Amino acid sequence: MACAAVMIPGLRCSVGAVCTQGASLRLTFSTLRHLTLTSIMKSKRKTDHMERTASVIRREIVSAAKVCGAASESPSVKSLRLLIADQDFSFKAGQWVDFFIPGVSVVGGFSICSSPRLLEQERMIELAVKYTNHPPALWVHNKCTLDSEVAVRVGGEFFFDPQPAEASRNLVLIAGGVGINPLLSILRHAAHLLREQANKGHGYEIGSIKLFYSAKNTSELLFKVQTKGLARFNYAQTRTNQHTLPKTSKTTS
Repeated sequence: MACAAVMIPGLRCSVGAVCTQGASLRLTFSTLRHLTLTSIMKSKRKTDHMERTASVIRREIVSAAKVCGAASESPSVKSLRLLIADQDFSFKAGQWVDFFIPGVSVVGGFSICSSPRLLEQERMIELAVKYTNHPPALWVHNKCTLDSEVAVRVGGEFFFDPQPAEASRNLVLIAGGVGINPLLSILRHAAHLLREQANKGHGYEIGSIKLFYSAKNTSELLFKVQTKGLARFNYAQTRTNQHTLPKTSKTTS
């Protein structure tokens, strides 16, 4: 049986976890293919990620990945930091990944919330997963541990990838709840482009950015510190508006 193995040196994550030195990430391509086909064949719900995105363009690379960091972002959302094995793996701000879990027949689909720059510098990506009864989300919240091995593949046609010669554009980003994930990736990428232009004196010129973000309560407003920090860094261009939904009174008959 063919098997792909990659040796990855240890890297320290921002959450303080250290990936095992020289860890070998092994996942068979036949297993990944089986997981993909099983997810499509077994699912009878249109909410299944693989069925819902069947016509969406994906990259060919399926990379092994190791969980090297985890944190609770809210009572219902857990973030993961993944060390990516394949050096050719890349993504654009706003895209998502197919999330393959050994032993779980259903394939997950989670938006990347980190900047492409983090992948370039540290070979890592970050995800934030909301708790649901969907098998991949249940695995993330209940079974995933440091050094857990998964595989990921990039997909998605919604992204922000301006080229240096392109005209500046203003961005209006609107999100609710965990929908902030791809927009946080875009905000982080915009901050990187701004730094790059300031340091080099050329490159894509960032226009104004407005983020409108809501959640059902303040505890579910994700990444408040990060978004406010990005707004302060890019104070001339970026404005954020964060809101919670009004409480509804319950009536009894």
